[in-house]
Amino acid sequence: MSSYGRVKILTVMIEAEELNISEVTRRAGLSHTSTSRHLEYLVKSGLLTEKRFNRIRIFRINRGSPMVAALERFVFDWKAASESSFQRVYG
Repeated sequence: MSSYGRVKILTVMIEAEELNISEVTRRAGLSHTSTSRHLEYLVKSGLLTEKRFNRIRIFRINRGSPMVAALERFVFDWKAASESSFQRVYG
């Protein structure tokens, strides 16, 4: 997880479950080329799976990976802590 782009994409995918590459690009705020490269890495590492329907590529979080479960807990805990901090400061 040495890449900000990969972390951003994983966060988007954990929240969305399944998206095409254009929607991942839009939600992550990255370029199409960068998103494509990161998605390929995440598929090879087993964190995402990919389905192809002709030219359409659909990516899905790999629920069978123990690493995904740990990352998912981390993302949800991080968001909960961030919201709690926000409430204390601005609440």
